[in-house]
Amino acid sequence: MVSDKEIVSVGVIASQKISNFIQIEEEIKKTLGFENVKVFTFLDYDKKNHHAQFYFSDKDVDWSGAFQQTALRDFLNEPLDLLIGYFNTNNVFLEMAVLKSKATFKVGFSEVNQQLYDMEIAEIPSNIDNFLSELKKYLLILKKMKN
Repeated sequence: MVSDKEIVSVGVIASQKISNFIQIEEEIKKTLGFENVKVFTFLDYDKKNHHAQFYFSDKDVDWSGAFQQTALRDFLNEPLDLLIGYFNTNNVFLEMAVLKSKATFKVGFSEVNQQLYDMEIAEIPSNIDNFLSELKKYLLILKKMKN
């Protein structure tokens, strides 16, 4: 059973490939009207951006699968009202981040891993307007946001 608690806080876990061509945070604010949006992006490891805030790489995960970056751990431990997994290819690090998130409602793309999400949307990432319109439709039906 999904709670009908209205969404206030939104988190996004995205891949670098998608973040390079879509301004996810701005699109969510514009389409859904949420102001409290945080985005974490998975990057291929590069010493130059290794410690950049709001990014993580495979080097931020230890041998036991624990995330070592404090900012990412804090993000995942935050009880967000909505977490969007904005990636459409299997990636163990992105999937593990979604799995470990304490968000109360998780949404993502249908072709990734159906066990990760409370709701899946069949769309391609480049169609962010369609993805967010579909998400908004269902959030309204579930009474998780007001029109």
